[in-house]
Amino acid sequence: MDERQLTGNHKLLMNNRNTMSVTGVLDVISFDVKEILLETTEGMLTIRGKDLHINRLSVEKGDLEVEGKTDALLYSDVTSPKAAGENLWNRFFK
Repeated sequence: MDERQLTGNHKLLMNNRNTMSVTGVLDVISFDVKEILLETTEGMLTIRGKDLHINRLSVEKGDLEVEGKTDALLYSDVTSPKAAGENLWNRFFK
């Protein structure tokens, strides 16, 4: 069975730019207090802000809760961080 089918639909619920709940999370690629990079069923999601903290994560269920001031949400159709990195390196060596 496809991993995307196991985690269900992707939903994002934000409350006053201070808390957010995300479903359909396949993996947390990286995180720090300024940026969280997630692989979701709808592609890569970058969350940028200040004092970002992951309060709860269940990769088995595909659920994530984030706290902190959200400044930007950015979706990308790239489905793998490896593919994104390869494209970046290709640009450097053109």
